[in-house]
Amino acid sequence: MTVPIPFRWQGDAFTPMPGHARRCDEAFVVGQVYHLIEQEDRSAASHRHFFACVKTAWENLTDETARRFPSPEHLRKFALIKAGYATSVDMPCASRAEALRWAPRIEGQNEYAIVTVTDAVVTVWTAKSQNSRTMNKAEFQASKDAVLTIIAGLIGTDPTTLAAQAGQAA
Repeated sequence: MTVPIPFRWQGDAFTPMPGHARRCDEAFVVGQVYHLIEQEDRSAASHRHFFACVKTAWENLTDETARRFPSPEHLRKFALIKAGYATSVDMPCASRAEALRWAPRIEGQNEYAIVTVTDAVVTVWTAKSQNSRTMNKAEFQASKDAVLTIIAGLIGTDPTTLAAQAGQAA
């Protein structure tokens, strides 16, 4: 994904912000028409609130569920994958038995990945990054809502209650 280049509207033209002119020279052709789309910056408060919600949910997991998620980061990445904010890689094996032998080895290489075996194929699911370079405001909000729904369900509450509890703890 290309990192957005910030521009300032001057009343008759867009001018790249200081330090970005060289990137414009590399990326654009003089005289060619380009279509600009406004990208709203994400809210730092929303970002902090999201992580507070994840931490609050993690602190309220049952002992049994907590063993599956040793940290809030494990919980967040699990929920991102379950919500579909993930990439997957399939690794075909010669047999189901071989796939079952490989799965734990592969899982040990990435503590946050979810590794599944279907027939003779090992699939490795990895959570997408939620950083501001890879998720715009709308996608971050959608992923935040989906993750909070999943983790609220793990602690037997709803996302609104979880969000309120996290707001009180912050």
